[in-house]
Amino acid sequence: MTIVLLTALGVGGATVIGAILGFTCKGLSHRFSDIILSFAAGVMLAAAVLGLILPSLEYGGSTGFPITVLGIFCGALCLSLMDKVVPHLHRLTGTDREDHPSGARQVNQVLLFVMAIAIHNLPEGLAAGVGFGTGNDAEAITIALGIALQNIPEGMVIIGPMLAVGMRPGRTFLIAMATGVVEVLGTLLGYFAVSLSSAVLPFALAFAGGTMLYVISDEMIPETHGDGAQRGATYALLVGFCLMLAMTHYLE
Repeated sequence: MTIVLLTALGVGGATVIGAILGFTCKGLSHRFSDIILSFAAGVMLAAAVLGLILPSLEYGGSTGFPITVLGIFCGALCLSLMDKVVPHLHRLTGTDREDHPSGARQVNQVLLFVMAIAIHNLPEGLAAGVGFGTGNDAEAITIALGIALQNIPEGMVIIGPMLAVGMRPGRTFLIAMATGVVEVLGTLLGYFAVSLSSAVLPFALAFAGGTMLYVISDEMIPETHGDGAQRGATYALLVGFCLMLAMTHYLE
């Protein structure tokens, strides 16, 4: 349980680290965040397949395939429905923020942007917690590592818009920290859910894998492939994928 708690704090704390970098490295934040986010996408892609979806097939037994497919689509559908209510990063960054006039409307738009990140952090935390249900702590930690790496640039991204609309730095930092707390709660919830009943483990693993695949395809890759940086982002993704592949191979 101690390692789960420490992992949960690490996953949520990555957002805080990103927020601090957002305050101190404004000039380098965009390029740095693209590389880190692409690298994290590669790690998460390998983690979703190797650490969540394939174990779901294994633990599901004779019904493993339909349960895994159902779990993947349920996880993706869950985030898709969230996007219908609260759009996420690539829908609220860039020109979308700048088109609104200053004042209360702009503040509300920025808060919507922050709330979107907080909402999406919950299933990402669930994925980190569910990974411990297989009993392979090393694999679960690598899954959490990929999610934490994603949280660093995410934490960086949310600082600028809040400061731009006149929020005090202290309040901005607390709001960024709150989005990380959501992920801590999600990690613990995912862990306890599979601990209470091993019967839900195959579906839970596939559900978590589906949420990660959705985030990678719908948010992380589009976010990092703008401004002519496609090639660098692609190689960063491949490095992350191969690193996760190596860790999975040599830690087993």
